Amino acid sequence: MNSSSIYILVFVQLWLLSLPCRESVCIPSERETLLKFKNNLIDPSNRLWSWNHNNTNCCHWYGVLCHNLTSHLLQLHLSSSDYAFYDEEAYRRWSFGGEISPCLADLKHLNYLDLSGNDFEGMSIPSFLGTMTSLTHLNLSDSGFHGKIPPQIGNLSNLVYLDLSSVVDDGTVPSQIGNLSKLRYLDLSDNYFEGMAIPSFLCAMTSLTHLDLSSGFMGKIPSQIGNLSNLVYLGLGGSYDLLAENVEWVSSMWKLEYLHLSKANLSKAFHWLHTLQSLPSLTHLYLSDCTLPHYNEPSLLNFSSLQTLHLYRTSYSPAISFVPKWIFKLKKLVSLQLQSNEIQGSIPGGIRNLTLLQNLDLSGNSFSSSIPDCLYGLHRLMYLDLSYNNLLGTISDALGNLTSLVELDLSRNQLEGTIPTSLGNLTSLVELYLSNNQLEGTIPPSLGNLTSLIRLDLSYSQLEGNIPTSLGNLTSLVELDLSYSQLEGNIPTSLGNVCNLRVIRLSYLKLNQQVNELLEILAPCISHGLTRLAVQSSQLSGNLTDHIGAFENIVLLDFSNNSIGGALPRSFGKLSSLRFLNLSINKFSGNPFESLGSLSKLSSLYIDGNLFHGVVKEDDLANLTSLTEFGASGNNFTLKVGPNWRPNFRLSYLDVTSWQLSPNFPSWIQSQNKLQYVGLSNTGILDSIPTWFWETPSQILYLNLSYNHIHGEIETTLKNPISIQTIDLSSNHLCGKLPYLSSDVFQLDLSSNSFSESMNDFLCKHQDGPVQLEFLNLASNNLSGEIPDCWMNWTSLVYVNLQSNHFVGNLPQSMGSLADLQSLQIRNNTLSGIFPTSLKKNNQLISLDLGENNLSGSIPTWVGEKLLNVKILLLRSNSFTGHIPNEICQMSLLQVLDLAQNNLSGNIPSCFSNLSAMTLKNQREIPKKITNLNGLNFLNLSHNQLIGHIPQGIGNMGSLQSIDFSRNQLSGEIPPTISNLSFLSMLDVSYNHLKGKIPTGTQLQTFDASSFIGNNLCGPPLPINCWSNGKTHSYEGSDGHGVNWFFVGATIGFVVGFWIVIAPLLICRSWRYAYFHFLDH
Repeated sequence: MNSSSIYILVFVQLWLLSLPCRESVCIPSERETLLKFKNNLIDPSNRLWSWNHNNTNCCHWYGVLCHNLTSHLLQLHLSSSDYAFYDEEAYRRWSFGGEISPCLADLKHLNYLDLSGNDFEGMSIPSFLGTMTSLTHLNLSDSGFHGKIPPQIGNLSNLVYLDLSSVVDDGTVPSQIGNLSKLRYLDLSDNYFEGMAIPSFLCAMTSLTHLDLSSGFMGKIPSQIGNLSNLVYLGLGGSYDLLAENVEWVSSMWKLEYLHLSKANLSKAFHWLHTLQSLPSLTHLYLSDCTLPHYNEPSLLNFSSLQTLHLYRTSYSPAISFVPKWIFKLKKLVSLQLQSNEIQGSIPGGIRNLTLLQNLDLSGNSFSSSIPDCLYGLHRLMYLDLSYNNLLGTISDALGNLTSLVELDLSRNQLEGTIPTSLGNLTSLVELYLSNNQLEGTIPPSLGNLTSLIRLDLSYSQLEGNIPTSLGNLTSLVELDLSYSQLEGNIPTSLGNVCNLRVIRLSYLKLNQQVNELLEILAPCISHGLTRLAVQSSQLSGNLTDHIGAFENIVLLDFSNNSIGGALPRSFGKLSSLRFLNLSINKFSGNPFESLGSLSKLSSLYIDGNLFHGVVKEDDLANLTSLTEFGASGNNFTLKVGPNWRPNFRLSYLDVTSWQLSPNFPSWIQSQNKLQYVGLSNTGILDSIPTWFWETPSQILYLNLSYNHIHGEIETTLKNPISIQTIDLSSNHLCGKLPYLSSDVFQLDLSSNSFSESMNDFLCKHQDGPVQLEFLNLASNNLSGEIPDCWMNWTSLVYVNLQSNHFVGNLPQSMGSLADLQSLQIRNNTLSGIFPTSLKKNNQLISLDLGENNLSGSIPTWVGEKLLNVKILLLRSNSFTGHIPNEICQMSLLQVLDLAQNNLSGNIPSCFSNLSAMTLKNQREIPKKITNLNGLNFLNLSHNQLIGHIPQGIGNMGSLQSIDFSRNQLSGEIPPTISNLSFLSMLDVSYNHLKGKIPTGTQLQTFDASSFIGNNLCGPPLPINCWSNGKTHSYEGSDGHGVNWFFVGATIGFVVGFWIVIAPLLICRSWRYAYFHFLDH
């Protein structure tokens, strides 16, 4: 070979070697195709900025890959699924949308197309894709496509990879998919195929190595699927409607590494464990949410390769409550998930055998032991989740030995003691959750060593002391939650160094700090990234300053229930990302809409219970276009809008209680067709409720129009029965007949109006069946006649208040059908006859008030035998006669008993000592004396004909605040122990046959003489000396007939004061429940 030939050969070799390295320059026609394709796309984040005419080499454009030799466009990578988004809006800002242009088919050499994870707004998969036969890789998953899979996809004969997951909401799998003979990867998961069974043609695609059909099919798993012997991955789970009668078909899949059967019904696959353990390559087994057959412990187990086992929410038939022992033989196991299986008892010691474990999840069970020491020996653990159990004891210092831990969750247990300082050794920790335990002591400063920590949650604990300054070292921290604990003192300034914080929760602490100091700490470094700040009920004070304007990306801000005052700074208007704002129950003043009116993204605004004031006009609310929840009650606002005003927002929650609206019923409510909660109480409405309000279709569940001046007859404006679940129209001027209700109403309050006539139509007509009403308050109206006998259709009632009307007769027998009734108030009517026998069946009663009627006869013995849950029994001001029945003493829960102003006679029953609920100190044995009822607050037996002595041990009743024994026939001396009653604020023993010296004490002599007149008593406060010739004297006061107006005033004052306390409990359901809860404890 001559030298020239050698030179030519070397040149050719060098040229060939240089070809792969030369720069690809895209073909102009393909560049134009891409630009046309872009024109139809929506690109909110401008990711395709490089796609333009000035940048001529499209091979360098975002997501484009060209062939190095031919420069033909080969691949388009336009996925958005590779990115983690904090919320849906961030996803929409990043994802592509719009339309897929048919010009894409002009790219004849394109072999790779990935449009996954985008948002194409429900458009169908373009059928023209079936013409792009050069494609080998097609991914359209989770991109907002909906509809059917076009059968033309079956024309893509070169496809090796096809992902159509999450694209179908109607249709089937076209049989043409079975023509794709080169396909290795097929994902049809998370679709809806109209109840379709797994199609048989898929079982013939023997070239497949990856097949995912999870969450889309139902029916039996075909045994022919075992023909796919090349499968490495098989996903069939995700549907409870999938049945595996056996799993023998899996025996031929020797290459299978991943098997996903979650949610499948395996209750008939009796040999599932024996079959699966024979697969030599099986590495990952997912059986979560499965139904498994009867548990049998295998004698031999040969899972030679299994590394991952997911059995969470798995149920055996019948159920078991322990960890299957065969699991502890899986020596190669790396990941074990057994959460939410209702496993009880101790964490089994066999777990020590799984020495290779890196991921262990036992959360959501009922483990009730301490954390076993063997767990601290699993040194490879990276993820440990024991949350949502009943674990007891302390956290051992040995936890610090698990230095590989990345995530640790011990939340929602009963762990106590202190947080071990050894946790500071876990320097790889990224997430730490210790919330909802009984942990106490201080936060160890060693937690400041966890510089990789991203999330720290120590909330709902008994932790105390100051927040350590060492937390300022956690520079990677994104979320911090210390709320609901006993931590106190100022936020350390070092926290301002944690610049990556996005979420801070410091609610229900004892910070006792100026709010501006907190903002000054956070503002320099944290404010620009912070998205959520909740400091509710943490004793903040002072005023908000302009520092608040630095938190420009804040989405949630909660400063509620503090003592922050002053006007809102104008810089509030800079919080353009704000969506949730809660400033309720503070001392803010001024007009907040001057600062908040520009927050167009604000969806939830709560400013209730402040000192805000001013006139709110249409312009103040015009920019709040995203508002859906608006709570502004308890301020001093006046709304001034035109009669044709229609807000730009659509509310679901509205509470403007105590605002001054116009006298007319607010017509703008008509435009708010999504309202569910409406609070318009005390808003100065002087109108009637318009017909359109009842006729307009609405979603209202709660309506409060109380304390207005609304008038008119509701019954005449209703075409259909009221269907709002909770409705309060109390304290208005409504009149006429009671309105009809649908069966959907749960609570109705029409008290303090002028409704009249009989209840008969309300109770007895237009009721096709039982109604769900639980709360009925018709007190203080002008209802009359007998109470109708139609209560059998109202069996859900818990609270009934009919007091202060004009009812006559007795209670009807059907009232006994109210099996759930807990409170019945019929005071101040004109009921007559004997004690209502219908109440025998109301054995759930807690409060019964029949006072101020004309009931007569004796108090029946069955009251004490049947009404054993009663805590409040008020029978005063009737005409009951006879003795107080001893059976009342069986009412062990009784706390308030008022029998005053009847004609009762006889002794006070000595068995009153059995009323054990009046003794708060339950650990003491209750003596057989009334005087040991030391939980009783009010004791009123006045205006009867009781005889006998005041019990000698009355001084033991240490909680008594009021005693009224007046107008009886009690005799003997006042017991000296009465001077022990240090809380006594009212005492009246006047007009009895008592004698002797009034005992001396710190309080007895402060009562007026009228409390003791009409007896044979002496000594202060009576002006009678006990040594006047050794005789005692009867002191009648200024009136020989014993009428003393001071006594009358005191009595009236007590009655009024007593009912100021009791009446809210009877009217307000939430107060009543809270009070009964207090009594229960």
